[in-house]
Amino acid sequence: MTTLRRRQLFGGGLLVLAALLCGAWLLRMDRAAKISTDVLDLIPAGERSPELTLVRQLASHAEARTMLLELTDGGKPASPAAVARFVATLQREPSLASVVAMDDPRLRDGVARIVHAERFSLLFPAWLEQQQKNFSTTGRPPAEFVSWLAEEAAQALTRFLGQAEALAFQDVLPSDPLLLLPSLAMEMKGGLDVVAPPTDSAAPALVWAQLAASPLSEEGQGPVFAALDRALAESRREFPRLQLAYTGINRFAAASRARIEREVKLLNALSLVAVLGIALVFLRSAWRGLHLVPAIALSMLGAWTCTTLMFDRVHVLVFVVGSLLTGVAIDYGFYLFMQPPQHAGEDYWAKVRRLLKPLLASCATTVAGFALLLFSELPLIRQLGVFVGSGLVSALLAAILYFSTVRNDFLETRTFRAGGLLSAGARRWARRGLVALWLTGLPGLAWLTWRDDIRELEIPSPELHREDARLRALFGERGDGVAYLSYGATLGEAREALRRLEAWLVSSGGNAVNLARVVPTDDAHRAALAFLRDAPDFVMKLRGALERQGFDAAEFELFFTAFAEHARDARAADLPAAVERLQAGLVGPLSLLVHRGETLSWFVTLASRPPGVTPPVEASSVAASQLQSLNHVFARYRRAAVWFSLAGLGLVGGGVLLTYGWRDGWRIFAIPCGTCLGVFGWFGWAGVPLNLFHLLGAFLGLCLMHNYSIFSATSAFRGEAPPASVRLSALTTAASFGVLALSSIPVVQALGSTVALMIVGALVIIELEHLSALGAPHA
Repeated sequence: MTTLRRRQLFGGGLLVLAALLCGAWLLRMDRAAKISTDVLDLIPAGERSPELTLVRQLASHAEARTMLLELTDGGKPASPAAVARFVATLQREPSLASVVAMDDPRLRDGVARIVHAERFSLLFPAWLEQQQKNFSTTGRPPAEFVSWLAEEAAQALTRFLGQAEALAFQDVLPSDPLLLLPSLAMEMKGGLDVVAPPTDSAAPALVWAQLAASPLSEEGQGPVFAALDRALAESRREFPRLQLAYTGINRFAAASRARIEREVKLLNALSLVAVLGIALVFLRSAWRGLHLVPAIALSMLGAWTCTTLMFDRVHVLVFVVGSLLTGVAIDYGFYLFMQPPQHAGEDYWAKVRRLLKPLLASCATTVAGFALLLFSELPLIRQLGVFVGSGLVSALLAAILYFSTVRNDFLETRTFRAGGLLSAGARRWARRGLVALWLTGLPGLAWLTWRDDIRELEIPSPELHREDARLRALFGERGDGVAYLSYGATLGEAREALRRLEAWLVSSGGNAVNLARVVPTDDAHRAALAFLRDAPDFVMKLRGALERQGFDAAEFELFFTAFAEHARDARAADLPAAVERLQAGLVGPLSLLVHRGETLSWFVTLASRPPGVTPPVEASSVAASQLQSLNHVFARYRRAAVWFSLAGLGLVGGGVLLTYGWRDGWRIFAIPCGTCLGVFGWFGWAGVPLNLFHLLGAFLGLCLMHNYSIFSATSAFRGEAPPASVRLSALTTAASFGVLALSSIPVVQALGSTVALMIVGALVIIELEHLSALGAPHA
């Protein structure tokens, strides 16, 4: 058996085995469960910020599962019959947990019924607390409070019956002479219209729906859209002109997923075409350039496999940005395949040993730099570190093994010597021009600005955003309104946070809608229990007070019986149980106002004209919009990424200095560092706002440029021009990153343009500089 045949069996066998194992894993992998398009998956699950913990929980709770729908018939609001038919059909769909027409009387009647049934646990403590405050202003002794309270309650009932609104509560008063429910209704009048806007004949036909699954999962998207289509089709049998418009997080997520998946395929295809196109221009034998494809393919295969094996969920942006790996993975193939033999008949493995030092120096220092990203708190950064690092290792091993199976392991190139086109004087002036350009750019570093916006992680969808804004306006959401969430580990802590938020909102004089009047604080509930225990004569005194006001006390027997039973059985556990029954009975948008969970509870407040978007820290409340919290966290991660990048840069630079010594190492390392500073300086002059991914691009560019410096230094030690493989590698890398600059995702554009500019700048410097003054290599 010949040496080539043995190499083919050994190298080819290992590569085929690796490809089969990786392919089997990827084919069996549940892509829907493994690959995420959820922006919140970019934030660690154990993030220290309570605001982010709350936002993550909201993403899987009712607030995020809401869909808003509008029905029209011939351009006009659909009739109640059409709405009822559509809702009845949609309610049978298992993908939807709740479907309610906004003119459904249950939106208000259900609340009134539940609150009335739980009035002593929910409303009586707050009523008693307010009465105690009123009594404190009279200056009378505490012993007179019960008598005063009975007289005040009877007089309040007399005053209320003189108002026109009393007619609506005639059926309630016999069981509620304390006016617990009427007072609540009067105070919240108009407020409920925010979450349950009233309808009339000219009002739009609106439907509120809640998903059974997370809107960010496949179950919360495809099946829901199919259910809407079926309900619309069935309703059109009776109402043929019926039209549907809708919005929800699931619609944005589905559109984003579809566009990102198309972009992943397109960017990878364009990157591969660009890389191979440039390679073929430089190669004498075009078809032999196809030998570079296996190394690229195996590099991507290894990167996909390692990343999906290491992480339970991987964000799709990793694979979008990972398309750059085609331009990086080809480096080692170029360097191995385009190095001529030292002498006729040189053995392939002897050639590998001769080139191993620059190959290992390049790969090891770059992978070490990316390995530092594993210590980042940001999942996307860690995933990119694994993806690119494992891809580079796979590319080097695949290139070494694959080219051992090729009969002729030398790929001849066309000769493009930029230096030969310029005279010595022209080259000298070109270098001076580069230095002047660099020095001019440096002051721009002082003008750099940073913009950390989570929205730049997604593909913009202006049409969907316009439709979303239109529908939300129909549902009563106002432009000057802000939704706040007051949270706590227990319901009592959340209610106390709501009290502090209300105190902050009072200064604005705006309208706030929440369940503060419905759910009492723990202190108020304990005070009510103490009152029931210490004032057993209240019922008797109230009877007398009512009779003195001209009422027949027997008419209120329902109240006296229920109050006596409550006073006898009342205990601390009544409040959580009452809130749980309230939450279970709330219908439609009202169900979003409170959440009682095992580890976290919250109340929602809808505020107009708040004094500021961000409540004080002591309020334990956050704006329900995820944008502000996520932007603050990304700014913090960007600052942390600066230190990771500097540490990685120091590691890469240290490796170069150890390998080539101080005298030559600093010149090799100055090319990537100087290019990076120059590019960022001109970003500052151009007024380009930078983000985390410009910083990540700079780190990627520095690692790549130091490869070219090392490979060029190897030639410079021999007094030769930069090898053609460096030119070809740099151009293909710049092309692959240039393709990323065409992405419709802003952060991918930022990454691609940053690296492409840095690579092109470094290539020009290497071509003009040649590193010609380098001495002999150090041991």
